[in-house]
Amino acid sequence: MICSLVIRGGAVTRTTHMATIGEITLSAEGFDAVIFDCDGTLVNSMPYHFEAWCEALALYGAGNIFKEDVFYAMGGRPTKDIVVELNDEYGLKLDPESVAFAKREAFLTKLDRIEVIDEVAAFAQSLRGKLPMAIATGGSRLVIEKTLQAVNVSDVFDEVVTADDVTVGKPAPEIFLKAAELLGVAPERCLVLEDAPAGVMAAQLAGMTVISIPAPLDFADK
Repeated sequence: MICSLVIRGGAVTRTTHMATIGEITLSAEGFDAVIFDCDGTLVNSMPYHFEAWCEALALYGAGNIFKEDVFYAMGGRPTKDIVVELNDEYGLKLDPESVAFAKREAFLTKLDRIEVIDEVAAFAQSLRGKLPMAIATGGSRLVIEKTLQAVNVSDVFDEVVTADDVTVGKPAPEIFLKAAELLGVAPERCLVLEDAPAGVMAAQLAGMTVISIPAPLDFADK
């Protein structure tokens, strides 16, 4: 799906490519803030994160160990935490810092392929100026900021909380609690949009209400 013109405040931005999740009811009624996950929720980036994982692991002789279904099950978790788990699972000694760096660099080469998820982005735009909004993501700040810029939504959100800003990533609730604190809203008054099991659990542990976002239709059968 392609939106040829995106108009914000009278200014026309560049053409934005969009993915769709189909019919879904999104409402912030009864809440004082909305918190969005980024990858797989706001933007259709997960297939390219998986490609980047495969490329990075291949550099260290482990290119075939990360299966796609396992990758999606681990969605939302910080990269270094996933490397630690892969080491434990397969008896490897991969350096989390090195693999995370290689994976980040591989993903950054794919930014021009990232698509905003139409329904979620439209929901965020409809709330702009009405409710405070934040991004709470397991990604690093550098990658998330570049991702948001790539799809022209970096100016929509009041706060962005990343894995770099917390001690323990998803499925721990810290990242969502941090976002609520920055927005000045009690956790129980926050609505969260999430696609990954770890993120859903983290939001629920934070005492927030969660809407689970399905996979974009182009990738729903993968």
